[in-house]
Amino acid sequence: MNVETTDTDCLLIIDVQNDFCQAGALAVPDGDAVVASINALSTQFANVVATQDWHPAGHSSFASVHKGRSPLEQIDMPYGPQTLWPDHCIQGSHGAEFHPQLDTNVIQNTIRKGFRQPIDSYSAFFENDHTTTTGLSGYLRERGIKRVFCVGLALDFCVRFSAEDARREGFETIVIEAACRGIDMDGSVEAARQAMIDTGVSLLN
Repeated sequence: MNVETTDTDCLLIIDVQNDFCQAGALAVPDGDAVVASINALSTQFANVVATQDWHPAGHSSFASVHKGRSPLEQIDMPYGPQTLWPDHCIQGSHGAEFHPQLDTNVIQNTIRKGFRQPIDSYSAFFENDHTTTTGLSGYLRERGIKRVFCVGLALDFCVRFSAEDARREGFETIVIEAACRGIDMDGSVEAARQAMIDTGVSLLN
């Protein structure tokens, strides 16, 4: 896939980590398939940023810390509804590492998220309270970035919320769907597509 890019564009690679790929603790269906597409895309960008889910053990989003709860159930947290997940992407673990075939040499900055025990973080820009920032907006502005291309895992969670926040932060935002895969719980992929469009995000097939 070829994309016309300029020096004010950034490729944002979201959570292409072992736990979200085949045999991972929270494997996204066909998640491994994004790696080759992302590697091909990354050579076309002067600016490349990646994110990593980076949870402490016993993170509040893990179903295992909520007695009687199971993964994919939803509970209310002080910051709003929270889906409970299997333990995944624990700091320093194999599951938290980037997929071994992902070309990490092109990545200039890695944003780690979800490292605060009481709050989850889907977006590359904000924690799930929508106010605690990761610092990515400031970094992109300092670099003169105008347009953000989002790829990675999963389309209906971390890609979606990263793209929506990028748009709200004033960046032209494009999601390259061929380089994303979704979990798709109860139609969540289609809901994510519509929510991104409603926010002003462009979807590139």
